[in-house]
Order: sequence, then C-alpha cells, then structure tokens
Amino acid sequence: MSKSASGHLRFTKMHGAGNDFVVLDLRDGTPPPDAALAARLADRHRGVGCDQILTIEPPREEGSVAAYRIWNSDGSTSQQCGNGARCVAAWLVRDGAVQGDEFVIDSPLRTHAVQRLADDRYAVTMGKPDFEPAQIPLVGFPRAREEYAVSLQGENVRFGAVSMGNPHAVLEVGLIDAAPVERVGSLLQQHASFPESVNVGFAQVLDGGHARLRVFERGVGETLACGSGACAAAVVLMQRGRLQRDALMSLPGGDLRIQWPDDQAAIVMSGPAAFVFDGEWMG
Repeated sequence: MSKSASGHLRFTKMHGAGNDFVVLDLRDGTPPPDAALAARLADRHRGVGCDQILTIEPPREEGSVAAYRIWNSDGSTSQQCGNGARCVAAWLVRDGAVQGDEFVIDSPLRTHAVQRLADDRYAVTMGKPDFEPAQIPLVGFPRAREEYAVSLQGENVRFGAVSMGNPHAVLEVGLIDAAPVERVGSLLQQHASFPESVNVGFAQVLDGGHARLRVFERGVGETLACGSGACAAAVVLMQRGRLQRDALMSLPGGDLRIQWPDDQAAIVMSGPAAFVFDGEWMG
C-alpha cells in the first residue's frame, strides 16, 4: 500500500454526487486491505469515513490505464460502482497517468471507456443492462418481465429488476420523500428471491426527461448517490416508456445523466467527480 515516510497509509477522500470514497493507490503491487481494515477506514466515527473503499491497481487489460476494486463500508466487496468509476478516472487524471480526454479503466467486472468532460465531469460507458433473472440473480422467476412481485411481511411489493454487473430492484413511487426506503430496502435485501442481496432504488418520475431517485445500497445503506443504481432505475423506466432514452436522474447528492439509445446499446453515465482532501491513515 502507498505509505508515507512515517509508514502511515496515504489516501485520497473523494465523492461523486455525494457518494463518497477513500481511494488507495496500490499500483506498487501491495496487497489490498482485508475486510476488517476496509471497515475501519470506512467508519465515520473512528476512521476516515466513506461509502466505499477504492483501490487503484495495475491494469488487467492491454490499453487500460489502471484497474480498480471496490469494498463496501461493511468490508464486503462489490463488482460495480459508477460514481467510483468517475472518481477513479479523476484521480488518474490528477496523478498524470492519463494522456488526453479519452481513456479506458478496468473495474472488477469489465473494461470501461471514459471521457473527460468540462467542469470536473466524466462520462463512463457502463456496459449493457441484463434483465434475465438468472443473471441478476433473481430466484423464482423463469423469464424476464417488466414487473415482479413478492410478499414482504404480508405486503405485496412490485418492482423491476436488472443487473448492471450487480443486482438492482427498482420501485416506482408516487412521492419519493415519503418512500419507505430503509424498511422496504432492508426487507428486499434479505428476501430469498435475491440470493446475493440487492441494491434497491425508489424512483419518482417528474417528466419524460427527469426522475428523482433514492437508493438503499447493499453493504452500505441509503447513500447520497449510486451510479449503477441510477443506470438501473433509468433503464427500467425507459423500458416501460416512462422516461426518454436520455434522462436526468436526481439523487440526494446531485444529478447524473443516463443515456441508453436503444435496448442493444451500452449505457453511458455522466456526472461529477470531486476531491475532498488527501491524508494519512494512522490506524
């Protein structure tokens, strides 16, 4: 791990639309943090505090600038993080590892094309959504459908479901501020239909080009923003004809633009990436 002269761990605190990260540079080949260290770093009272840990590592694929991995605040790992991808991109630009405004990075799941935009914003190609239940995974439903239903403590809850490389359930609600995010989100995450748990999004459509979103993220809880969750909610609503194929998703921490030209296309997510501070972990 990148250490200072004193032996302390160097890190960068960043956020993308309020979804915050501790970024560690591991390109020297040092092993990544274990689950216990990741949880200590993420602790908002005794650590640095963040939703996720991002480790920047040597690239896996030819032509990529770097690879990165993701740890949730509880120490578990994640396969996908759209806001994290933008922050990794911005970190690499500041580090001088990037030449030009277009480059490629490797997430735990796939390779992502990145475009640097104006005003500290980045566009990341997130890949194609997968609606097949077996790929989400979503148990008990043999074929993909527009809407699923399960019983949660006697309440019938209806949702769309999609994989963005990680599982997502999307509930359309009439009033986002009154949505039972923690209660229903927690129950869905524990439901047998989602053997790997699930990120749960609650979306309110404002008009054809704009929706509000709150996300209860597995391993984290409710976050100010979730990039893959914004992609998931957008494509579920786009397939229903509720949103246009180029739409703004407003989360508590800020806005993300989601573009999905057609059902066979990859999703492009655009949004901000911000540096908060650099420091040394003494724990």
